[in-house]
Amino acid sequence: MLELWQKAEAELRSNILPFWLRHAIDEEYGGFRGQIANDLTIDPRAAKGLILNARILWTFSKAYSTYRDPVYLETARRAHEYLIRFFRDAEFGGFYWMVDFEGRPLDTKKRIYGQAFTVYALAEYYHATGDAEILARALRLVEKIEAAGHDAAHGGYFETYERDWSLAQDQRLSDVDMDEKKSMNTHLHLLEAYATLLRFHENATLRLRLRELIEVFLGHIINPVTHHFILFFDEHWRPSTEKISFGHNIEGSWLLCEAAEILGDFELLKRVRETAVKMAQAVYEQGLDIDGGLLYEADPTGIIDSNKHWWPQAEAVVGFLNAYELSGQKHFLTTAERSWAFINKYIVDHEHGEWFWLVSRDGVPDTKQDKVGPWKCPYHNSRACFEVMERLDVLKTAGRLSGTGQH
Repeated sequence: MLELWQKAEAELRSNILPFWLRHAIDEEYGGFRGQIANDLTIDPRAAKGLILNARILWTFSKAYSTYRDPVYLETARRAHEYLIRFFRDAEFGGFYWMVDFEGRPLDTKKRIYGQAFTVYALAEYYHATGDAEILARALRLVEKIEAAGHDAAHGGYFETYERDWSLAQDQRLSDVDMDEKKSMNTHLHLLEAYATLLRFHENATLRLRLRELIEVFLGHIINPVTHHFILFFDEHWRPSTEKISFGHNIEGSWLLCEAAEILGDFELLKRVRETAVKMAQAVYEQGLDIDGGLLYEADPTGIIDSNKHWWPQAEAVVGFLNAYELSGQKHFLTTAERSWAFINKYIVDHEHGEWFWLVSRDGVPDTKQDKVGPWKCPYHNSRACFEVMERLDVLKTAGRLSGTGQH
Protein backbone atom coordinates (compact mmCIF):
# COMPACT_ATOMS: atom_id res chain seq x y z
CA MET A 1 0.00 0.00 0.00
CA LEU A 2 2.93 2.35 0.48
CA GLU A 3 3.54 1.96 -3.26
CA LEU A 4 0.04 3.35 -3.78
CA TRP A 5 1.07 6.50 -1.88
CA GLN A 6 4.02 6.95 -4.21
CA LYS A 7 1.92 6.26 -7.29
CA ALA A 8 -0.72 8.79 -6.21
CA GLU A 9 1.87 11.52 -5.68
CA ALA A 10 3.60 10.74 -8.97
CA GLU A 11 0.28 10.88 -10.82
CA LEU A 12 -0.60 14.19 -9.19
CA ARG A 13 2.75 15.97 -9.64
CA SER A 14 3.95 14.40 -12.88
CA ASN A 15 0.71 14.15 -14.84
CA ILE A 16 -2.41 15.91 -13.54
CA LEU A 17 -1.07 19.24 -12.26
CA PRO A 18 1.54 19.66 -15.04
CA PHE A 19 -1.12 18.98 -17.68
CA TRP A 20 -3.26 21.87 -16.48
CA LEU A 21 -0.29 24.18 -16.10
CA ARG A 22 0.98 23.31 -19.58
CA HIS A 23 -2.25 23.25 -21.58
CA ALA A 24 -5.14 24.96 -19.81
CA ILE A 25 -3.89 28.50 -19.16
CA ASP A 26 -5.44 30.92 -21.65
CA GLU A 27 -2.78 33.53 -22.39
CA GLU A 28 -4.88 35.13 -25.14
CA TYR A 29 -8.18 35.84 -23.39
CA GLY A 30 -7.36 35.31 -19.72
CA GLY A 31 -8.19 32.64 -17.21
CA PHE A 32 -8.25 29.10 -18.53
CA ARG A 33 -9.22 27.39 -21.77
CA GLY A 34 -12.88 26.51 -21.91
CA GLN A 35 -12.43 23.41 -24.07
CA ILE A 36 -9.57 21.16 -25.14
CA ALA A 37 -10.18 18.00 -27.14
CA ASN A 38 -8.69 14.67 -26.16
CA ASP A 39 -5.93 15.07 -28.78
CA LEU A 40 -5.13 18.51 -27.27
CA THR A 41 -6.79 20.50 -30.07
CA ILE A 42 -7.85 23.81 -28.50
CA ASP A 43 -11.03 25.75 -29.22
CA PRO A 44 -9.85 29.27 -28.30
CA ARG A 45 -13.41 30.64 -28.44
CA ALA A 46 -15.05 28.00 -26.26
CA ALA A 47 -17.29 29.23 -23.45
CA LYS A 48 -15.90 29.05 -19.92
CA GLY A 49 -17.87 27.38 -17.15
CA LEU A 50 -18.12 28.25 -13.47
CA ILE A 51 -17.54 24.64 -12.41
CA LEU A 52 -14.32 24.40 -14.43
CA ASN A 53 -12.95 27.64 -13.00
CA ALA A 54 -13.97 26.91 -9.40
CA ARG A 55 -12.51 23.40 -9.51
CA ILE A 56 -9.22 24.74 -10.89
CA LEU A 57 -9.16 27.23 -8.01
CA TRP A 58 -9.80 24.45 -5.49
CA THR A 59 -7.18 22.14 -7.01
CA PHE A 60 -4.30 24.59 -7.09
CA SER A 61 -5.17 26.07 -3.71
CA LYS A 62 -5.02 22.57 -2.23
CA ALA A 63 -1.79 21.87 -4.11
CA TYR A 64 -0.20 25.02 -2.73
CA SER A 65 -1.29 24.22 0.82
CA THR A 66 0.27 20.77 0.42
CA TYR A 67 3.54 21.61 -1.36
CA ARG A 68 4.02 25.41 -1.02
CA ASP A 69 5.10 25.59 -4.64
CA PRO A 70 4.66 29.23 -5.76
CA VAL A 71 3.58 28.10 -9.23
CA TYR A 72 0.53 26.47 -7.68
CA LEU A 73 -0.30 29.64 -5.75
CA GLU A 74 0.04 31.77 -8.88
CA THR A 75 -2.33 29.44 -10.75
CA ALA A 76 -4.85 29.58 -7.91
CA ARG A 77 -4.56 33.38 -7.89
CA ARG A 78 -5.21 33.44 -11.64
CA ALA A 79 -8.36 31.35 -11.19
CA HIS A 80 -9.57 33.54 -8.33
CA GLU A 81 -9.01 36.78 -10.20
CA TYR A 82 -10.86 35.50 -13.25
CA LEU A 83 -13.69 34.19 -11.10
CA ILE A 84 -14.17 37.55 -9.38
CA ARG A 85 -13.71 39.67 -12.47
CA PHE A 86 -15.94 37.79 -14.88
CA PHE A 87 -18.18 35.28 -13.10
CA ARG A 88 -19.23 37.38 -10.10
CA ASP A 89 -22.54 39.23 -10.47
CA ALA A 90 -21.84 42.60 -8.87
CA GLU A 91 -25.49 43.67 -9.11
CA PHE A 92 -27.42 40.69 -7.72
CA GLY A 93 -24.70 38.71 -6.00
CA GLY A 94 -23.64 35.15 -6.66
CA PHE A 95 -21.81 33.78 -9.70
CA TYR A 96 -22.87 33.21 -13.30
CA TRP A 97 -22.98 29.70 -14.69
CA MET A 98 -21.16 30.43 -17.95
CA VAL A 99 -19.25 33.23 -19.66
CA ASP A 100 -18.01 33.43 -23.23
CA PHE A 101 -14.36 33.22 -24.25
CA GLU A 102 -13.87 36.94 -23.53
CA GLY A 103 -15.60 36.78 -20.16
CA ARG A 104 -19.02 38.19 -21.10
CA PRO A 105 -21.99 36.61 -19.28
CA LEU A 106 -23.46 33.81 -21.38
CA ASP A 107 -25.68 31.94 -18.89
CA THR A 108 -26.55 34.10 -15.89
CA LYS A 109 -28.52 31.48 -13.97
CA LYS A 110 -27.57 30.97 -10.33
CA ARG A 111 -27.43 27.22 -9.88
CA ILE A 112 -26.91 26.29 -6.24
CA TYR A 113 -24.55 23.53 -7.40
CA GLY A 114 -22.31 26.16 -8.98
CA GLN A 115 -22.52 28.49 -5.98
CA ALA A 116 -21.56 25.53 -3.76
CA PHE A 117 -18.43 24.82 -5.77
CA THR A 118 -17.51 28.48 -5.57
CA VAL A 119 -17.80 28.37 -1.76
CA TYR A 120 -15.72 25.19 -1.77
CA ALA A 121 -13.01 26.79 -3.89
CA LEU A 122 -12.96 30.05 -1.93
CA ALA A 123 -12.68 28.12 1.34
CA GLU A 124 -9.63 26.23 0.10
CA TYR A 125 -8.11 29.42 -1.33
CA TYR A 126 -8.64 31.14 2.01
CA HIS A 127 -6.87 28.25 3.72
CA ALA A 128 -3.97 28.56 1.28
CA THR A 129 -3.57 32.34 1.62
CA GLY A 130 -5.03 33.35 4.98
CA ASP A 131 -6.58 36.36 3.21
CA ALA A 132 -9.51 37.63 5.30
CA GLU A 133 -11.20 39.15 2.26
CA ILE A 134 -11.44 35.71 0.64
CA LEU A 135 -13.14 34.39 3.77
CA ALA A 136 -15.54 37.36 3.79
CA ARG A 137 -16.40 36.72 0.15
CA ALA A 138 -17.15 33.06 0.86
CA LEU A 139 -19.36 33.96 3.80
CA ARG A 140 -21.27 36.54 1.75
CA LEU A 141 -21.97 33.86 -0.84
CA VAL A 142 -23.22 31.52 1.91
CA GLU A 143 -25.60 34.29 3.03
CA LYS A 144 -26.91 34.62 -0.52
CA ILE A 145 -27.41 30.85 -0.86
CA GLU A 146 -29.24 30.72 2.45
CA ALA A 147 -31.45 33.72 1.73
CA ALA A 148 -32.53 32.50 -1.70
CA GLY A 149 -32.03 28.75 -1.83
CA HIS A 150 -32.93 27.23 1.51
CA ASP A 151 -36.34 25.56 1.83
CA ALA A 152 -37.47 26.57 5.31
CA ALA A 153 -40.66 24.52 5.03
CA HIS A 154 -39.25 21.10 4.07
CA GLY A 155 -35.50 21.39 4.51
CA GLY A 156 -32.77 21.31 1.91
CA TYR A 157 -32.28 23.57 -1.08
CA PHE A 158 -33.87 24.25 -4.44
CA GLU A 159 -31.79 23.82 -7.56
CA THR A 160 -31.78 26.78 -9.94
CA TYR A 161 -32.46 30.51 -9.87
CA GLU A 162 -32.50 33.27 -12.45
CA ARG A 163 -29.93 36.03 -12.33
CA ASP A 164 -32.05 38.05 -9.87
CA TRP A 165 -32.46 34.98 -7.59
CA SER A 166 -36.08 34.36 -8.53
CA LEU A 167 -36.81 30.64 -8.78
CA ALA A 168 -36.18 29.39 -12.33
CA GLN A 169 -38.92 27.57 -14.20
CA ASP A 170 -36.41 25.00 -15.48
CA GLN A 171 -34.60 23.50 -12.50
CA ARG A 172 -32.24 21.16 -14.39
CA LEU A 173 -28.53 21.31 -13.69
CA SER A 174 -27.73 19.87 -17.13
CA ASP A 175 -29.41 18.21 -20.09
CA VAL A 176 -29.06 14.75 -18.53
CA ASP A 177 -30.71 15.75 -15.24
CA MET A 178 -34.36 15.72 -14.28
CA ASP A 179 -36.37 18.92 -13.99
CA GLU A 180 -36.99 18.59 -10.25
CA LYS A 181 -36.61 21.11 -7.45
CA LYS A 182 -34.20 19.02 -5.38
CA SER A 183 -31.35 16.69 -6.23
CA MET A 184 -28.87 14.53 -4.40
CA ASN A 185 -26.02 16.07 -6.38
CA THR A 186 -26.59 19.67 -5.37
CA HIS A 187 -27.01 18.70 -1.71
CA LEU A 188 -23.87 16.56 -1.76
CA HIS A 189 -21.68 19.36 -3.01
CA LEU A 190 -23.26 21.97 -0.78
CA LEU A 191 -22.49 19.65 2.13
CA GLU A 192 -18.90 19.36 0.87
CA ALA A 193 -18.57 23.14 0.55
CA TYR A 194 -20.07 24.00 3.94
CA ALA A 195 -17.99 21.34 5.68
CA THR A 196 -14.78 22.66 4.12
CA LEU A 197 -15.52 26.25 5.05
CA LEU A 198 -16.48 25.22 8.59
CA ARG A 199 -13.20 23.33 8.89
CA PHE A 200 -11.34 26.60 8.37
CA HIS A 201 -13.74 29.03 10.06
CA GLU A 202 -16.23 28.53 12.88
CA ASN A 203 -19.65 29.90 11.94
CA ALA A 204 -23.07 29.26 13.54
CA THR A 205 -25.02 29.26 10.26
CA LEU A 206 -22.62 26.83 8.61
CA ARG A 207 -22.78 24.54 11.62
CA LEU A 208 -26.60 24.61 11.70
CA ARG A 209 -27.00 23.98 7.98
CA LEU A 210 -24.32 21.31 7.83
CA ARG A 211 -26.15 19.35 10.49
CA GLU A 212 -29.38 19.75 8.56
CA LEU A 213 -27.72 18.57 5.35
CA ILE A 214 -26.40 15.44 7.02
CA GLU A 215 -29.85 14.71 8.44
CA VAL A 216 -31.38 15.28 5.00
CA PHE A 217 -29.08 12.61 3.59
CA LEU A 218 -29.84 10.18 6.39
CA GLY A 219 -33.56 10.87 6.35
CA HIS A 220 -34.39 11.40 2.67
CA ILE A 221 -31.57 10.85 0.19
CA ILE A 222 -30.11 7.49 1.26
CA ASN A 223 -32.44 4.58 0.62
CA PRO A 224 -32.44 2.65 3.93
CA VAL A 225 -33.04 -0.67 2.18
CA THR A 226 -30.64 -0.53 -0.78
CA HIS A 227 -28.12 1.91 0.75
CA HIS A 228 -28.01 3.83 -2.54
CA PHE A 229 -28.63 7.51 -3.05
CA ILE A 230 -31.99 8.56 -4.43
CA LEU A 231 -31.10 11.09 -7.13
CA PHE A 232 -34.09 13.42 -7.62
CA PHE A 233 -37.06 14.67 -5.56
CA ASP A 234 -39.88 17.14 -5.60
CA GLU A 235 -39.86 19.88 -2.96
CA HIS A 236 -41.57 17.54 -0.45
CA TRP A 237 -38.78 14.96 -0.82
CA ARG A 238 -40.90 12.55 -2.86
CA PRO A 239 -38.50 10.49 -5.05
CA SER A 240 -38.86 10.76 -8.82
CA THR A 241 -36.37 8.19 -10.12
CA GLU A 242 -34.96 4.77 -9.28
CA LYS A 243 -31.66 5.23 -11.11
CA ILE A 244 -28.48 4.36 -9.23
CA SER A 245 -25.23 6.28 -9.62
CA PHE A 246 -22.41 4.15 -8.25
CA GLY A 247 -19.90 7.00 -8.49
CA HIS A 248 -22.02 9.34 -6.42
CA ASN A 249 -22.73 6.60 -3.89
CA ILE A 250 -19.07 5.87 -3.20
CA GLU A 251 -18.15 9.57 -3.29
CA GLY A 252 -20.97 10.46 -0.92
CA SER A 253 -20.01 7.71 1.51
CA TRP A 254 -16.74 9.43 2.36
CA LEU A 255 -17.91 13.04 1.98
CA LEU A 256 -20.65 12.41 4.55
CA CYS A 257 -18.05 11.04 6.97
CA GLU A 258 -15.82 14.05 6.42
CA ALA A 259 -18.72 16.43 7.05
CA ALA A 260 -19.80 14.63 10.22
CA GLU A 261 -16.21 14.58 11.51
CA ILE A 262 -15.91 18.33 11.00
CA LEU A 263 -19.27 18.90 12.69
CA GLY A 264 -18.03 16.95 15.68
CA ASP A 265 -21.29 15.39 16.94
CA PHE A 266 -20.28 11.90 18.11
CA GLU A 267 -23.73 10.30 17.87
CA LEU A 268 -24.36 11.71 14.40
CA LEU A 269 -20.88 10.66 13.30
CA LYS A 270 -21.55 7.11 14.49
CA ARG A 271 -24.74 6.95 12.41
CA VAL A 272 -22.98 8.34 9.36
CA ARG A 273 -20.07 5.92 9.61
CA GLU A 274 -22.36 2.91 9.91
CA THR A 275 -24.29 4.13 6.88
CA ALA A 276 -21.11 4.81 4.90
CA VAL A 277 -19.86 1.24 5.29
CA LYS A 278 -23.22 -0.09 4.10
CA MET A 279 -23.10 2.25 1.09
CA ALA A 280 -19.58 1.15 0.19
CA GLN A 281 -20.56 -2.50 0.52
CA ALA A 282 -23.54 -2.00 -1.80
CA VAL A 283 -21.27 -0.41 -4.42
CA TYR A 284 -18.75 -3.22 -3.95
CA GLU A 285 -21.41 -5.88 -4.53
CA GLN A 286 -23.33 -4.24 -7.37
CA GLY A 287 -21.17 -1.65 -9.13
CA LEU A 288 -17.72 -3.20 -9.49
CA ASP A 289 -16.74 -4.95 -12.67
CA ILE A 290 -14.43 -7.95 -12.74
CA ASP A 291 -11.48 -5.77 -13.84
CA GLY A 292 -11.79 -3.45 -10.82
CA GLY A 293 -13.51 -0.64 -12.73
CA LEU A 294 -16.67 1.01 -11.46
CA LEU A 295 -19.70 0.80 -13.75
CA TYR A 296 -21.66 4.00 -14.28
CA GLU A 297 -25.39 3.52 -13.72
CA ALA A 298 -28.02 0.97 -12.82
CA ASP A 299 -31.69 0.74 -11.95
CA PRO A 300 -33.71 -2.01 -10.22
CA THR A 301 -33.44 -4.16 -13.37
CA GLY A 302 -29.60 -4.09 -13.38
CA ILE A 303 -26.80 -2.19 -15.12
CA ILE A 304 -28.07 0.38 -17.64
CA ASP A 305 -24.76 2.11 -18.45
CA SER A 306 -21.65 -0.06 -18.32
CA ASN A 307 -19.17 2.65 -19.33
CA LYS A 308 -16.49 3.57 -16.84
CA HIS A 309 -16.17 7.33 -16.43
CA TRP A 310 -13.05 8.93 -15.01
CA TRP A 311 -14.56 10.48 -11.90
CA PRO A 312 -16.26 7.41 -10.35
CA GLN A 313 -12.95 5.56 -10.59
CA ALA A 314 -11.22 8.34 -8.64
CA GLU A 315 -13.96 8.38 -6.01
CA ALA A 316 -13.84 4.58 -5.72
CA VAL A 317 -10.24 4.66 -4.51
CA VAL A 318 -11.08 7.16 -1.77
CA GLY A 319 -14.44 5.67 -0.83
CA PHE A 320 -13.11 2.15 -0.42
CA LEU A 321 -10.10 3.40 1.55
CA ASN A 322 -12.55 5.24 3.81
CA ALA A 323 -14.64 2.09 4.26
CA TYR A 324 -11.51 0.18 5.25
CA GLU A 325 -10.56 2.87 7.77
CA LEU A 326 -14.03 2.61 9.32
CA SER A 327 -14.51 -1.17 9.25
CA GLY A 328 -11.11 -2.83 9.04
CA GLN A 329 -12.56 -5.13 6.38
CA LYS A 330 -9.67 -6.11 4.11
CA HIS A 331 -11.71 -6.42 0.93
CA PHE A 332 -12.21 -2.65 0.94
CA LEU A 333 -8.46 -2.07 1.06
CA THR A 334 -7.87 -4.56 -1.73
CA THR A 335 -10.59 -2.94 -3.82
CA ALA A 336 -9.04 0.51 -3.40
CA GLU A 337 -5.78 -0.91 -4.78
CA ARG A 338 -7.59 -2.57 -7.67
CA SER A 339 -9.40 0.68 -8.45
CA TRP A 340 -6.09 2.50 -8.71
CA ALA A 341 -4.66 -0.24 -10.92
CA PHE A 342 -7.68 0.11 -13.22
CA ILE A 343 -7.18 3.87 -13.39
CA ASN A 344 -3.53 3.53 -14.31
CA LYS A 345 -4.17 0.86 -16.93
CA TYR A 346 -7.27 2.28 -18.61
CA ILE A 347 -8.17 5.83 -17.49
CA VAL A 348 -4.83 7.65 -17.47
CA ASP A 349 -3.98 8.93 -20.94
CA HIS A 350 -0.32 7.99 -21.14
CA GLU A 351 0.03 9.64 -24.56
CA HIS A 352 -1.59 13.08 -24.21
CA GLY A 353 -1.72 13.39 -20.43
CA GLU A 354 -4.48 13.75 -17.84
CA TRP A 355 -7.32 11.17 -17.85
CA PHE A 356 -9.76 9.96 -20.49
CA TRP A 357 -13.36 10.98 -19.91
CA LEU A 358 -14.49 7.35 -20.07
CA VAL A 359 -13.67 3.92 -21.36
CA SER A 360 -16.10 1.26 -22.51
CA ARG A 361 -16.69 -1.85 -20.46
CA ASP A 362 -13.88 -3.60 -22.33
CA GLY A 363 -11.46 -0.73 -21.71
CA VAL A 364 -11.57 1.18 -25.01
CA PRO A 365 -11.25 4.96 -24.42
CA ASP A 366 -13.78 7.36 -25.93
CA THR A 367 -11.40 9.79 -27.61
CA LYS A 368 -14.25 12.02 -28.83
CA GLN A 369 -14.87 13.29 -25.30
CA ASP A 370 -13.09 16.45 -24.17
CA LYS A 371 -9.98 16.44 -22.03
CA VAL A 372 -10.96 19.88 -20.69
CA GLY A 373 -14.48 21.27 -20.64
CA PRO A 374 -17.28 22.62 -18.44
CA TRP A 375 -17.42 19.29 -16.57
CA LYS A 376 -13.93 17.90 -17.20
CA CYS A 377 -11.77 19.45 -14.51
CA PRO A 378 -8.77 18.60 -12.28
CA TYR A 379 -10.93 17.98 -9.23
CA HIS A 380 -11.96 14.35 -8.82
CA ASN A 381 -8.58 12.98 -9.88
CA SER A 382 -6.36 15.45 -8.04
CA ARG A 383 -8.49 15.19 -4.92
CA ALA A 384 -8.24 11.40 -5.03
CA CYS A 385 -4.45 11.71 -5.02
CA PHE A 386 -4.48 14.09 -2.06
CA GLU A 387 -6.91 11.86 -0.16
CA VAL A 388 -4.96 8.67 -0.87
CA MET A 389 -1.76 10.19 0.47
CA GLU A 390 -3.40 11.65 3.57
CA ARG A 391 -5.34 8.51 4.39
CA LEU A 392 -2.40 6.17 3.87
CA ASP A 393 -0.34 8.38 6.17
CA VAL A 394 -3.01 7.96 8.87
CA LEU A 395 -3.25 4.21 8.31
CA LYS A 396 0.52 3.82 8.39
CA THR A 397 0.78 5.76 11.64
CA ALA A 398 -1.93 3.55 13.13
CA GLY A 399 -0.09 0.40 11.96
CA ARG A 400 -2.97 -0.69 9.75
CA LEU A 401 -1.22 -1.28 6.44
CA SER A 402 0.10 -4.48 4.93
CA GLY A 403 3.43 -5.45 6.39
CA THR A 404 2.84 -3.69 9.71
CA GLY A 405 1.54 -6.79 11.45
CA GLN A 406 -2.08 -5.68 11.69
CA HIS A 407 -5.16 -6.60 9.61
